Amino acid sequence: MSDLNYDLATEAGGFIPSPEINYQPKTLKTKPPKIGLVGAGGITSHHLNAYRTAGYEVLAICDLDLERAISKRDEFYPEAIATKDISDVLDNPDIGVVDIATHPPERPPLIEAALRSGKHVLSQKPFVIDLDEGERLVALAEENGLLLAVNQNGRWAPHVSAMREIVSQGLIGEVIGVHVGLHWNHGWTVGTPFDEIHHLVLYDFAIHWFDMLHCYVGEKVATKTYASLTRASEQKAKPPLLGQALVEFEGAQATLVFDGYTTVGSLDTTILVGTKGMVRSEGPNLNEQTVTLTTEAGVARLELEGTWFPDGFRGTMAELLSALEEGREPSHSGRNNLRGLATCFAALKSADTGQPQVPGQVRKL
Repeated sequence: MSDLNYDLATEAGGFIPSPEINYQPKTLKTKPPKIGLVGAGGITSHHLNAYRTAGYEVLAICDLDLERAISKRDEFYPEAIATKDISDVLDNPDIGVVDIATHPPERPPLIEAALRSGKHVLSQKPFVIDLDEGERLVALAEENGLLLAVNQNGRWAPHVSAMREIVSQGLIGEVIGVHVGLHWNHGWTVGTPFDEIHHLVLYDFAIHWFDMLHCYVGEKVATKTYASLTRASEQKAKPPLLGQALVEFEGAQATLVFDGYTTVGSLDTTILVGTKGMVRSEGPNLNEQTVTLTTEAGVARLELEGTWFPDGFRGTMAELLSALEEGREPSHSGRNNLRGLATCFAALKSADTGQPQVPGQVRKL
């Protein structure tokens, strides 16, 4: 136990046993609907690996690059069909859920087509790049009695899931502060298509943390966002790799710091401050994290199992399938996800203009 943990324990009354925290992806009670995957890019290896591990059945893999679809099919689900024709997925009555994992611009018409064909949808993140379009798709799903969820897989990273559960159980009271610090080297993007994304840090990467932020604060409304970007000395990547954002809520605050050019050493920390306690997670990277809960009763250190990859991808599909099984809205619904997107879009405009922005008023990426 670190010296800081010892000091916290001394102040709070000593070490105590960890509370029961249900942070693992949900286990289904019944046989789930079968899945069709649209888009077979590199990230879908994590989708398919997670589904195979969970015992979910994938019937079809579709991609405009047929060879890519065949490759994924052969590796993960040899009995599935590989196709470049979306109708092979949408017209298949045995497929109940469509996992759409294409690039963002192509995604909305595919989501709409899947919903109009009567399929439930899991959309890769970011859900949309236009909030009005997102609200229209959410309304379409609701009008047709279908579920539309977003693959914000970071929510089911073990440490994030554990902190969400701690908050939901009221163990630290009302959350008034969220403070994230990520220090890692994102310079691997040089020479890749990612090098052409100006908002590589605050959008492509940080979209996970804008989403997590809203999970932690619950229904609190973000009222103002200020963000900035700058280039690190000696960085070779085209996009600025140093970014930060301040978010004001009704009765709470948040800071997000991204040092994307940490060439020696790495550190990932999250601190949630509540009216009755504090929970923090820290480690050298996204997959190695230690979670510590501090309340008046004492300090508890949670022993967690699993990693973001692949557990996060299993978690997103498991939550959608569980919601179908239980007849409820999934916690990562499209409507829920729009809040994090609104804060992210406001942060990007703030970084571009140097002026604070109100989340929700910036409608497009």
